Amino acid sequence: MGIDPGTNYMGYGIIEIVAGKPQAVVMGEIDMHKIKDPHHKLRHIFERVSDLCRGYEPTEVAFESPFFGENVQSMLKLGRAQGVAIAAVLSATQDTPIAEYAPTRIKQAITGRGQASKEQVATMINSILGTDYHPRKLDATDGMAVALCHWFTTSNVLTRATAGEKRKGLGGDSKSRKGSSSWESFVKSNPERIKR
Repeated sequence: MGIDPGTNYMGYGIIEIVAGKPQAVVMGEIDMHKIKDPHHKLRHIFERVSDLCRGYEPTEVAFESPFFGENVQSMLKLGRAQGVAIAAVLSATQDTPIAEYAPTRIKQAITGRGQASKEQVATMINSILGTDYHPRKLDATDGMAVALCHWFTTSNVLTRATAGEKRKGLGGDSKSRKGSSSWESFVKSNPERIKR
């Protein structure tokens, strides 16, 4: 199962691997745009993701990791939404592996371009899966893209051999293989980037 976190719409997609090929099971979005209270949104996310896990029993779940934007408040809200969704997966399943991928990594895995548009991703999803999805919101195809990116990454022999377990980090590239560094070490290495 792939999940594209959001605070108004959270996209999801579930694939099944049959004879070595991905097949679409379901995709959609969790609609929260009419829920005004931010804490009620989080509860809704928790309940819906828990329901998806209990209903479809995914063996692995992948998330799009929040991108680092300039709006700190938006980042906090998105991080909370993702955290609640992860907690829902952990609560509803038994030891289901969870992975995260950077947005550019997902787009690159699906379209070959890390800067592809949502429309290009949606078109490629239909091409890869042989489907004719035209959802109201492209968050649904983004969720499916996360699931496919995870499958492409974990089923690739070369990726497994070179990245080991850290392939499930933020994309499995050489940066993620080195492991993530803390904010403290980042600040030490980049003192000129601190605004006072």
